[in-house]
Amino acid sequence: MDNKLEKLIATIMKECEADGEPVSYEEAKEMAEMELRANKDCKTYVQSTEKRKPAQKERKVDEEKGHLLGKVKTLLEELKAEILAMKTETEIEFLYGGNHYTMKLTKHRPPKK
Repeated sequence: MDNKLEKLIATIMKECEADGEPVSYEEAKEMAEMELRANKDCKTYVQSTEKRKPAQKERKVDEEKGHLLGKVKTLLEELKAEILAMKTETEIEFLYGGNHYTMKLTKHRPPKK
């Protein structure tokens, strides 16, 4: 039998005797085995004190969207629209006819089969 189990049995027998309810060796052994199994099943989760650095993800540039938005920009300039801003390859802001517009280009994923 393992030393840890023997020590726990002895401790249980002493505690029960001190409480005025002595137990036999077999009863103490059963209680010790149950206690050891209960401790084995309990998992301790501890949060780290160190702060994690956020993962650095490189942004993927979509050349196709940039090309399309460039063509739209050229068309808007031909229509005498005032281009205010072009956000990467996704969005273009412009003034046309005294009104402020934003055009956003979204590329959808192919449907799942």
